[in-house]
Amino acid sequence: MATSAVSAVPKRMQASLLNDLMHVRATTASLCDPLEPEDCVVQSAPETSPAKWHLAHTTWFFETFVLAPYCRGYKPFHDEFAFLFNSYYESVGSFYPRKDRGLLTRPSFSAILEYRQHVDARLAELLADTAHRHREDITARSMLGLHHEQQHQELLLTDIKHLFWCNPLRPVYRERAPERMRSADTVKWMKHPAGVYETGHAGHGFSFDNELPRHRSYLEEFSIASRPVTNGEFLEFIRDGAYGKPTLWLSDGWQTVRKQGWTAPLYWEAKEGKWQQFTLSGMRDIHPAEPVCHVSYYEADAYARWAGKRLPTETEWEVAAPDSTGEGNFFEEGHLHPRPCSQTAPFFGDTWEWTASSYSAYPGYAPTAGALGEYNGKFMANQYVLRGGSCVTSRTHVRKTYRNFFYPHERWQFKGVRLADK
Repeated sequence: MATSAVSAVPKRMQASLLNDLMHVRATTASLCDPLEPEDCVVQSAPETSPAKWHLAHTTWFFETFVLAPYCRGYKPFHDEFAFLFNSYYESVGSFYPRKDRGLLTRPSFSAILEYRQHVDARLAELLADTAHRHREDITARSMLGLHHEQQHQELLLTDIKHLFWCNPLRPVYRERAPERMRSADTVKWMKHPAGVYETGHAGHGFSFDNELPRHRSYLEEFSIASRPVTNGEFLEFIRDGAYGKPTLWLSDGWQTVRKQGWTAPLYWEAKEGKWQQFTLSGMRDIHPAEPVCHVSYYEADAYARWAGKRLPTETEWEVAAPDSTGEGNFFEEGHLHPRPCSQTAPFFGDTWEWTASSYSAYPGYAPTAGALGEYNGKFMANQYVLRGGSCVTSRTHVRKTYRNFFYPHERWQFKGVRLADK
């Protein structure tokens, strides 16, 4: 993340930063309240991390990038934590292998909570020093750390979901009343004329560096669906035998389907002729009007081809999306699961939406020198962009220009599909 991308933080946001930061930090810890200590240690897949590691890593981030350079006389809480809880910052130092994070039974969960309390206390002292000569940099890096922590709140929830799904007992993370069954409204197609459009962050307030710079692109006329693809619509794709039709799939996608034995989205199970899915509130019947989620880029692309449509580019998505996140279903709503679609379902919340765009740099992009330049730029290869946020994304974290990115085979995040047409 480029420090300069967040340096222009409005003064009113600077004034509330300490309260906002401590609220976010407390929220992260509270996500572990429903868990047993054993739940916090286990890692269910190489791409996931234990809950305990998320708590420690987000704390290490503040210790390394805010306290160490700007808090006079600061000494690390523990000399080995930099090795254990650095994620991928090569220029900061070596780090413990990602795939083995579940082997770290020590430090204990209680020790990690002590680590968080120690760092929070020093952060509060530093942010309260309004006369600090590096106040602007401290504010910028703290704001980055806040949004980094919100990313890990989402990862923590999706990692818990995957972990609980791997358990034959199918534990419940949070009880939730079932949604009332209803039908999804008919899709409307929203047409946009050909022309030159500006996209990317305008430079006011917070953004990640991969949202910059704002730039112009030419688009041909296109239409985009008024709502995402639903479970009911995706069921028709399954019933048509699409997972067995190689002509619908990209070559890599078809090889993945065969190798992994995919026959439906992740967490879907057919029992006695009836489809159910695993949620953070346990096993539930498939709700046909909910947006389909936990599908890979390959599945999204194959569905679009089967439906005679295509995936939108990220530029088309951004042009079509409203400026405000509106009434989307986010983490704050507490559902932790997509809600049934209306005809004009928000572009934000419920599920991240795959685009047809490879994750790469915008024209004129320049990552920041130093370790913080490793935040986004070095991952600009072999991944695809998703937009819009999900039911476990914080409302205060996402925006129209936000670019999420994942590898095309990955499914454990809340990822869905919105179609486009020529």
